Amino acid sequence: MPFLISIKRVSFFSTSSQLNKKWESGGRVSMVQGASRGIGLEFVKQLLEENDKGHVVGTCRNPNGAKGLLELRDKFVDRLDIQRLDLTMETTIEESAKSIRDRYGSLNLLINASGILSIPEILQPETTLNRVERSSLMLSYEVNAVGPILVIKHMWPLLKAGGGSGTERDFAVVANLSARVGSIGDNCLGGWHSYRSSKSALNQLTKTVSVEFARKKDPIICLLLHPGTVDTNLSKPFQRNVAEGKLFTKEFSVQKLLSIINNAKRHDNGKFFAWDGQEIPW
Repeated sequence: MPFLISIKRVSFFSTSSQLNKKWESGGRVSMVQGASRGIGLEFVKQLLEENDKGHVVGTCRNPNGAKGLLELRDKFVDRLDIQRLDLTMETTIEESAKSIRDRYGSLNLLINASGILSIPEILQPETTLNRVERSSLMLSYEVNAVGPILVIKHMWPLLKAGGGSGTERDFAVVANLSARVGSIGDNCLGGWHSYRSSKSALNQLTKTVSVEFARKKDPIICLLLHPGTVDTNLSKPFQRNVAEGKLFTKEFSVQKLLSIINNAKRHDNGKFFAWDGQEIPW
């Protein structure tokens, strides 16, 4: 999902009649960060459709402009809560955590789906060291690595409180969308310095968090997921070289990733999986 760097403060209010009522337990509470389009939006859709009691919190930078998300809320008016969250502004993450705490009291699933690969005239995947720029490295790192970890930091108490309630598990799940190109061991082609290194950083940070959760015996596991090459705005400029049969629809990819999430075990904590369930080397 492409990330545009223009920052605006947007006034947004949910029209759900349940917004100011404390939610009464009866299903899991899932949060999808980066829910306005692409894979994130598809996660929201499938989570709502697979569980008629579950609630979903979908966050994005500009809820008023999230057409697909707003259409889903019209269909699932009492089960979809749309909130503003900007990964580059930690105060919005804190505000989202407070809102979830006040309304639901806990979380059972957190999916960090946001990511940037290219922005016209601002950020392009590098094909050579000569094209590497500090601004590209820093922007990629801020959005692809720092932002998701700050979301986990502020949602941690909610995930700890929620654990596996409303699910068949006894633990909550954090699923961070990574990419195979973030694997150091799998890097045989080079290039894409900013994107690769930011995803490698996300992998290391997520693994480190998973170790802490296990050490503290918190009822939370962390997964890193590679969705494959999916037909979204993020991949469109680079689809020409994708092998036949390897360009996936959003529906297919998210279905596979949700299967991994729903079937995860405690011993999967801190692991890096591809869409087909195969582990990816660090």
